[in-house]
Amino acid sequence: MPSSDSPDVIVVGAGVIGAACAYYAARAGLSVTVLDRGPVAGGTTGAGEGNLLVSDKEPGPELELALRSTELWRELADVLPAAVEYEAKGGLVVASEAAGADALRAFADRQAAAGVAAVEVPADGLRDLEPHLAPGLAGGFLYPQDAQVQPALAAAHLLRASGARVRTGERVTAVLTGPRGEVRGVRTPAGAVHAPYVVNAAGTWGGEVARLAGAHLPVLPRRGFVLVTEPLPRVVRHKVYAADYVADVASGSAALQTSAVVEGTPAGPVLIGASRERVGFDRALSAEALRRLAAGAAALFPVLARVRVLRTYAGFRPYLPDHLPAIGPDPHVPGLLHACGHEGAGIGLAPATGALIAALLTDGRPPVDPRPFAPERFAAVAA
Repeated sequence: MPSSDSPDVIVVGAGVIGAACAYYAARAGLSVTVLDRGPVAGGTTGAGEGNLLVSDKEPGPELELALRSTELWRELADVLPAAVEYEAKGGLVVASEAAGADALRAFADRQAAAGVAAVEVPADGLRDLEPHLAPGLAGGFLYPQDAQVQPALAAAHLLRASGARVRTGERVTAVLTGPRGEVRGVRTPAGAVHAPYVVNAAGTWGGEVARLAGAHLPVLPRRGFVLVTEPLPRVVRHKVYAADYVADVASGSAALQTSAVVEGTPAGPVLIGASRERVGFDRALSAEALRRLAAGAAALFPVLARVRVLRTYAGFRPYLPDHLPAIGPDPHVPGLLHACGHEGAGIGLAPATGALIAALLTDGRPPVDPRPFAPERFAAVAA
């Protein structure tokens, strides 16, 4: 049995992606140590809304990863404590005009061929699903596969269920390598931890961890804000968002973009997003972003115009230029695997990411085709 400072694999990052990697690696029979510079879920995970979405994804590799993760989240909900607040409440995407409804219909038709369930909701049926929605909307689509969890608690309980040794407040300062450049472990201020494999699940800081190993991964931070209201009765039953959210998710623009995304929680507060902008690691509150979020939410749900916002918070989504996460072995550093760059979808994509990493570590059967996510696609950028 490996000693506690010589596990089979080191996972760098104690967010939900790192937690899922630890959980599935442990289930595959590996001993795991998880290291994080901060607390559990102290980065992107802790600043997320907990969305588990298929409704916002075009057919392709990311949607395949999301669909597999949706199945795995349902399995995890039976294993993890109720405190993770898994709720299969479905998503409702609405259009304000007829042209937007037509675009949603074409989008849903493309998704259906990939296995996504979507039910068209006519304008006069929207308020049967969401009684507090604004009148005059043109229609929408209900996505019953969409769900939600409490992200920080999901990460914490996944880590606990994994049985991994978790060391928080320990920054990785070096990746140790052998004579052929192969991974031998990592160094932290507390000393060395030896292992033949290191999984880079450092989220927005994934590029920094890659550099420590002499690798290249072009991860950039994309800032977003969330408003949290006072606790309310269940005035929002589903995750509800405006049709332009899908386009914003797919955009590579660095400028501020906002689209109305509103959802209730089992605890009572309503969460309001979503904004996106590339401003580095600047955490300063943006009055314009907050104003747009509040206005967008009130336009969808007029009742929210009279509700107090108790707090706001910012987070950084780990963005890669082609909008796909990097999952798999580094092409130049044997023993280094990446699991980062999921942008705002990491909570939803975590289980299949963890299962894929575990399969790659053990020569197991991957849950999806790993090739579209291979980090080697960025090798030419570094050359």
